[in-house]
Amino acid sequence: MAFNFLSQELAIDLGTANTVIYQNGKIVLDEPSIIAIDNNTRKPLALGQQAKLMHEKSNSGIRTIRPLRDGVIADFDAAEMMIRGFIKQAGSHRNFLFTPNIKMVIGIPSGSTEVEIRAVRDSSEHAGGRDVFLIFEPMAAALGIGIDVEAPHGNMVVDIGGGTTEIAVISLGGLVVQDSIRVGGDVFTADIQQYLKQQHNIKVGEITAEKIKISIGSVLDELDEEPESMVVRGPNILTAHPIEAEIFYPEISRCLDKSISKIESSILHVLEQTPPELYSDIVENGIFLSGGGALLRGLAKRLTDKVNIKFHVSDDPLHAVGRGTCKALQYSDRYQFLMR
Repeated sequence: MAFNFLSQELAIDLGTANTVIYQNGKIVLDEPSIIAIDNNTRKPLALGQQAKLMHEKSNSGIRTIRPLRDGVIADFDAAEMMIRGFIKQAGSHRNFLFTPNIKMVIGIPSGSTEVEIRAVRDSSEHAGGRDVFLIFEPMAAALGIGIDVEAPHGNMVVDIGGGTTEIAVISLGGLVVQDSIRVGGDVFTADIQQYLKQQHNIKVGEITAEKIKISIGSVLDELDEEPESMVVRGPNILTAHPIEAEIFYPEISRCLDKSISKIESSILHVLEQTPPELYSDIVENGIFLSGGGALLRGLAKRLTDKVNIKFHVSDDPLHAVGRGTCKALQYSDRYQFLMR
């Protein structure tokens, strides 16, 4: 008991696009999941937003890495350095003579394999975690939205993250039916890059495509509140001469159509497998959207029209999984059965 002051508790949403860390119920870090490394020394030069500023702009001596792809760790060493750096930035080691005993709860995709789960656990332990607990992202999102996951009622959550879309029906503290598809924000960004290349003969980077997605991203050709068009500049892929193109939101809805259709198919597939009693609860309660993809304009309306069940965008969908992991950490005794 004398050494309890040396322990720290962190709730981490280790996302493909962004990492969010909660401590004592508050966000202490919200940064892009990217790290810049010196190619000669293999030491980290920058993390998060600072590293993102270097992305696609670095020289041969610097390499920017996004350690997570499709919701799972793709570069083990970079992931370990990034997590360690983020924990340090969050202030976990501040004012400690000895390294504190860090208890972590981390959200992971529900479709993760045992190897992928082991990679997250090992990276976290190597980064300083002593007690590492994992919770599936749909369950974390449901907790973050405020759903009573222990109730004998069916609730359905669709979490559209950077690397994956997690779809799950939840009842009595468990995932009754779930699906995880590798379609998310990164795929939407790639779709926009490909569209501009094919339709406008203009080559744009990942950062510019992401800005387009955020500024005028839509899944409907007609919106009640239309965003202004956006001018994009870049090299002509045929001549390398500089050109510019004015992009309108209906163009983005058309280029995202194929990816959104995959999400619709997955939602219908999960609903087909849902037991009738839980299905009736879902029809009554509606389906909840979370994750950064939920911010795409017109998404809730499109999905509602497609599935004939009301879709609700949660409050602050970007941080729903993070809030849920924080809640699981704060009430770890109550929600022990949700974690592994």
